[in-house]
Amino acid sequence: MLTKKFRLGELDEAAALLRRGELVAFPTETVYGLGAIATKEQAVAKVFQAKGRPSDNPLIVHVKDAQQVLDYAAEVPELAKELMERFWPGPLTIILPVKPGVFPANVNNGQDTVAFRMPNQQSALRLIDLVGTPLVGPSANLSGKPSPTSVDHVMQDFDGLIAGVVAGDTDQAQIGVESTVVRPMADRLVILRPGAITQSMLAQVCPNVQEFSVAEQLAAPHLQSPGVKYRHYSPKQEVYLFEATEDRARLRAKLVAKGGKVGLLADDSIIQALGHQSPVVATYSLGQPHDAVSATRQLYAGLRALEASGCDWILAQATLDSEKYHAYMNRLNKAATSML
Repeated sequence: MLTKKFRLGELDEAAALLRRGELVAFPTETVYGLGAIATKEQAVAKVFQAKGRPSDNPLIVHVKDAQQVLDYAAEVPELAKELMERFWPGPLTIILPVKPGVFPANVNNGQDTVAFRMPNQQSALRLIDLVGTPLVGPSANLSGKPSPTSVDHVMQDFDGLIAGVVAGDTDQAQIGVESTVVRPMADRLVILRPGAITQSMLAQVCPNVQEFSVAEQLAAPHLQSPGVKYRHYSPKQEVYLFEATEDRARLRAKLVAKGGKVGLLADDSIIQALGHQSPVVATYSLGQPHDAVSATRQLYAGLRALEASGCDWILAQATLDSEKYHAYMNRLNKAATSML
């Protein structure tokens, strides 16, 4: 199969492929999604097959606007409407009760809720509009690998395996990690997966915001959010973490003691101190120190680049000092083996 690349002015053909039940990857501000028509069971099944995705891992339904949610949601509580008004289009996914029969069971593992999001990306919104129905769009990578933030990343995993990929407005996704997932409850707002929309930002809309732990979510009868149960975001090499404030000489001694060729994922100051000394053979910059936006945007690209570098293992910078790094650390902890 030839995987065709489409730009903004070429979306009619991409939409036609999707309507025929094919898979087309598309850009969002978070990561690239593997698109299929959300109302076609066979098309959705192709997504699980292509990714090697477990069938109990629910999908997010991408809509063109908040109005489109009303066609599929059984109920949209006032809190959900307020969240849409404040954060859509944007990196916030909202779990809502769904009308019976509007989506095939493989979208949400047969649950009575579905996760909805309106991406903040011109090409994605135009594509959904042209198709005429919402699209599922889990990250366009093989399950378990680092998520894709560029067309090149998508092609690394799916060239020749899917019908097409739509190029974004920029070369790299603006945010770089998946959306925040929330569920409005009667008396509170529950965070099921952290992302760029933080707890303090959500608290401006709903004062009672609670983040559910992974253990609490796994204890439920069904998973409501993706990115919870399974190992994610991992390159083929083992990833070890170090605290950004650790003494540089002590850290280098640990590297030498562990042995092997090291790929270093860190901010510019740490790369300057350690990146040109053995056993480090490859580096990838997260940006300037204390720049959480840059670190989050570069995380998956860095893991992919170091995976391809020929290193034996990866040492990645852990930063625990603020809410701004919460999504970054959530993804990095899932990719990592342990602290060094």
